[in-house]
Amino acid sequence: MMEQVNVKQHFRADEAPFIDQVNDWLTTAGDQYRPVLTAFLNPRQRYIMRVIANRQDEVKVAFKGAYPGAEMQRGLAYPAYYQPTEDDFELQLLEINYPQKFAELHHRQVMGAVLSTGVERGAFGDIIASDEHWQIIVQRQLSDYLIEQVTSIGKAKVRLEKRELQGARAPQEDWQELVTTVASLRLDAVVAASFNYSRNRAKQLIERGQVRVNWEEIDRPDYELASRDLISVRHGGRIKVQEELGQNRHERTRIRLAVIHA
Repeated sequence: MMEQVNVKQHFRADEAPFIDQVNDWLTTAGDQYRPVLTAFLNPRQRYIMRVIANRQDEVKVAFKGAYPGAEMQRGLAYPAYYQPTEDDFELQLLEINYPQKFAELHHRQVMGAVLSTGVERGAFGDIIASDEHWQIIVQRQLSDYLIEQVTSIGKAKVRLEKRELQGARAPQEDWQELVTTVASLRLDAVVAASFNYSRNRAKQLIERGQVRVNWEEIDRPDYELASRDLISVRHGGRIKVQEELGQNRHERTRIRLAVIHA
């Protein structure tokens, strides 16, 4: 118990429930000598799971998504002697068949159509847009249900079709690396630095519910960010907090970000 308390001191208070969940997964894998599969996890969650697993010798973890470097990936906790295979992750790639000449799809519409079926966010991973092709990676056991339920996206009639995982397309995104300094890792400070906004503009966007951290709406400008957090700003773009680089001589924090503009 003391070790779990010590681990929590290294993370945010609101991450305590997820840390408890990770400990349950690792304990089950170790005590029952079997792999334990998670839902899709975001980069920050995978980082936490990896840090906790690295403190143990008898259990290891691995992750897999639609493609190498996917933002959302399923985790697998397994005994050290076990050799994971691709099939252990139970992934299914679905391609969206729609009238491309007459309809245009958007990420928010696709996300909304899947969530409207009642599944939780952890039930599916990345939504991939490449040219006019759209794909979704989902938990295999839910694929038939989603094929049956998702028959329209926006005003377009669609059909979800199963594809081999190897057919996942690489997303067309233009991330740009940015090394900058901030007074702190407050959410408003990082948003302002990433998009060259004033601190006040960033603060207003956050308070108006236009900023998400790891897919959850955060309305607190003073929310403290950490490595591997993923931030999306409506009409602005997206930010990945890659790593902290220490403080400069003016006691400002140097950080390495990846930024994509909307």
